[in-house]
Amino acid sequence: MGHGAAFDLVHNSPGVEQVTVADADLKKAEAVAEAVGTSRIDAHHVDAANHSDIARLMTGHDSAISCVNYWYNESLSRAAIETQTNFCDLGGNNYVVDAQLALDDDAKAAGINIIPDCGLAPGMVSILAMHGAARFERLDEIHIRVGGLPQRPEPPLDYQLVFSVEGLINEYIEVARVIRNGEIKEVPSMTELESLEFEGFPPLEAFQTSGGTSTLPDTFLGKIKELDYKTIRYAGHCEKFKAMIDLGLCSSEEIVADFVKVKPRKVFGELLQKHLPADGPDYVLVRLEFVGTGLAAGPQASSPASPQGGETARLRYDIVDKLDPETGLSAMMRTTAFPASIIAQMMARGEVLARGATPQEKAIDPEKFVAELARRDIRIMES
Repeated sequence: MGHGAAFDLVHNSPGVEQVTVADADLKKAEAVAEAVGTSRIDAHHVDAANHSDIARLMTGHDSAISCVNYWYNESLSRAAIETQTNFCDLGGNNYVVDAQLALDDDAKAAGINIIPDCGLAPGMVSILAMHGAARFERLDEIHIRVGGLPQRPEPPLDYQLVFSVEGLINEYIEVARVIRNGEIKEVPSMTELESLEFEGFPPLEAFQTSGGTSTLPDTFLGKIKELDYKTIRYAGHCEKFKAMIDLGLCSSEEIVADFVKVKPRKVFGELLQKHLPADGPDYVLVRLEFVGTGLAAGPQASSPASPQGGETARLRYDIVDKLDPETGLSAMMRTTAFPASIIAQMMARGEVLARGATPQEKAIDPEKFVAELARRDIRIMES
């Protein structure tokens, strides 16, 4: 994801003057800089857990993007405030996001933006939710479905690792936050399985996972009746993975095996990285469905007539992205890293609606954001 963000900043963003890419493994940072291929990018060594080194590196930058594991993002946000550097990240954990948003007063005093959860989901879909919601006189429901899928699925899970394995496990075991009957509820992950179809794809399924709604339940509380997020996978994935969760393989509680203390989650994560394919050609599927009344027609609508007044209207946004063979960037890199890069640049240019630590759906102009996605050939199919 760091590679994807650096690529976008250098090759898709004419206003960017200089980019720094940093990693605990300098060779990885240097490999990214070499792959991006420009004199406008520098590679540095930095440990995300070392506050003083992070602050020293951030100093002098207009924006910083965190593409590391979610548990670093609160301390990185504090370093951004200290150095007056706009900051966004790829998120993935509701509790960390809450801690970041609690820094609102400090971020305002520093005159910067802290915007968590700026990847794909949570991330891009939050701004698309606002984009679609604005089309209705009265909105009742938002249903979000997102998944990263291998183009050539392999058993037993028909899945490949396209981002952090820790992030994947976290999504599958923590509770999901939804709006039900106008109230915020918590729902167990890996439940409420449903079937869905995308043209040209084999049977698919979707199920509850944590983190995808991010701050949307709070933003839409009192405004709509239903809001939920589910992850898309090839049919059969949920049952297989949930069986391993039920057996305790995702538990962080230590057990003793051959007189050695181990955490099953750590062992399971290592096994997933060892045995699951990674970095093969992929798809990203996104679907947002809106239900309400008084729908205004959009420029991409497939149907010219939209119900008005009190008649129930339904709006669907679909995105199907895939590996770009010209750049070598996967669909997950494009749809996760590019949105973070767009937001980092909007912060640097002062185009964010308000300073402080703010949910992206409240801070980012959805029309400008969607236009930037389209410029990168990430396009909404509307019906």
